[in-house]
Amino acid sequence: MTWLIQIDTRDVGDISAGGTHLHHYLWGILLLAGVAIFGLVDRSPRARTWMGIALGIALGLIVDEAALLITLDDVYWQSDGWPSIAIAVSIIGVVGTGLALTRSGAEKPRG
Repeated sequence: MTWLIQIDTRDVGDISAGGTHLHHYLWGILLLAGVAIFGLVDRSPRARTWMGIALGIALGLIVDEAALLITLDDVYWQSDGWPSIAIAVSIIGVVGTGLALTRSGAEKPRG
């Protein structure tokens, strides 16, 4: 999506409020807050599945702009933006490995 905005594709643009660009980490933070509030209300297995999906999306939106949050400068398309990619790949690797290790034991039959 950000690439389409960068190359100035028709009908794809930044979201602004009062002339201020709203970065996508803002939507991630709002979604994360929504998941947290919803988690206090509904703890059913079905709700937890949807909350997990929403949590993953929210964290993706936030982590994707880690360099902006660290430098407080919009460096997304510059070489200073590479920490965002490094942090995202590292988090995906660590969390993915953790999930794979914990889920593999959960599927074994008990007995």
